[in-house]
Amino acid sequence: MNCLIIDDERPSREELRFFIENHSSILITQEFENSIQALKYLKSGNQVDLVFLDINMPNLDGMELARIINGFKIKPEIIFVSAYKEYAQDAFEVEAFDYLLKPYAVERIIKLLMKLENKFSFNKEHGRYINESKITLTNGEKILVLKMNEIAFIKANERKTEVFYNNNEKFHANIKLSELEEKINSKNFFKSHRSYFVNLDKIKEIDVWFNNTYLLTMENTNEKVPVSRSFVQKFKELMNI
Repeated sequence: MNCLIIDDERPSREELRFFIENHSSILITQEFENSIQALKYLKSGNQVDLVFLDINMPNLDGMELARIINGFKIKPEIIFVSAYKEYAQDAFEVEAFDYLLKPYAVERIIKLLMKLENKFSFNKEHGRYINESKITLTNGEKILVLKMNEIAFIKANERKTEVFYNNNEKFHANIKLSELEEKINSKNFFKSHRSYFVNLDKIKEIDVWFNNTYLLTMENTNEKVPVSRSFVQKFKELMNI
């Protein structure tokens, strides 16, 4: 699990870095005192799991940056850090994970770091962190709540989707695949085909198919999932093929 620290106050960055490095396994990939530079970094394809974000910053404040980040296809969790309580409601509206007040209270920040550690579980087989958050699906008659790591893959079916999970169970959800992709905030899911969205950690076998494509056998399901030519190169990079 990695993070960015974005704060124009150096002492605040240093204090936060101390807590993260000494009380968690979270890796700090970059620190920024300038929110515009941080945005350029994120837009350059650098993906992170967490962003510790100050609010009162020149040019582009943290709240506006959070709104931009929320428009990303893969969105990191945002933890606001601020000396002001009055922005807490705004933080709720942009779906921030948490809101830390400065100066930092030791027990409070350690509790937050523990909560973050619990939210992300480590998958040793693929060396990635899986977001353990849940997703709620409905078909008009039934509401199903699933953990992300219970889903094997998702298949488009006209304007609906078929969600395959657990032991070959299938749920027909009243949502388009493109909309479901946006709801799923996990780097372990990959679009292998225009009609398929797969959980990389549920791949059991990879067979070479025609025209240098692949056919995937997923765990706990009898279904085969194609990797089309448009997505082969990215798939090979992700799976180290």
